[in-house]
Amino acid sequence: MSCKVIAITNQKGGVGKTTTSVNLSDALARLDKRVLLIDLDPQASASLSLGLDRYENKTINDVLMGECEIKDAICHPKHSKCDVVVSNINLSKLEIKTIDNPNREMLLSNAISSYRKKYDYIIMDCPPSLGIITLNSLFAADSCLIPVQCQFLAIDGLTQLLNTIKTVQKRKKVLDKNLQIEGILLTMLDKRVISSWQIVNEIKECFGEKVFKTIINVNVKAQIAPTVGKPVIAYASRCPASKQYKELAREIVKNNG
Repeated sequence: MSCKVIAITNQKGGVGKTTTSVNLSDALARLDKRVLLIDLDPQASASLSLGLDRYENKTINDVLMGECEIKDAICHPKHSKCDVVVSNINLSKLEIKTIDNPNREMLLSNAISSYRKKYDYIIMDCPPSLGIITLNSLFAADSCLIPVQCQFLAIDGLTQLLNTIKTVQKRKKVLDKNLQIEGILLTMLDKRVISSWQIVNEIKECFGEKVFKTIINVNVKAQIAPTVGKPVIAYASRCPASKQYKELAREIVKNNG
């Protein structure tokens, strides 16, 4: 199969972007897919969740600033088979450092172009904003996966994100490229709360087939796993969250088969 580059994005914080990025990457790797996870959040939560050092390794900021190539920045986490490019707070300066660069939205796309043949999936964990870092991910991506928590105001801000995606789609068509919506992933479902199911139904009514069949429930093991530097499957392979991320990985592989 050809490489699929997926940006995991939502400008709202706390919707499960990093948890999804880490655990989906790990689950895909466990299906014997070649996976590269790129941490694009200056907070480096994905890097930390896999027990990787933010300052001893070359980072995605070094790559985007032309100081090294992707291959020089690849790390190998102890508890997952996916490759990772870490981030740190220096990435937050990208907006200012590239302000005079007319092609700054294409930095990431150019950086990963020669690595597509080496991977089946490149997963990008985006920051909770619609700034230059997220724009870079959307221009580099083939598709975007949007996590939405099953909570009040879940759809708040989603319209703005979808409008941004439409703008990028129009501009990418000029470049003879495309950007699809991989799917909307419902996260943090508390099955005991009636209002959570109301949100599920509302989102399914609004977005139909764009919503993944897999839903990620609230799970304590999934919350603890990153504190010990492990994806949830490595930490608690039989817990519901582990099974759900495996299901999500299989669903994505099937959809791209």
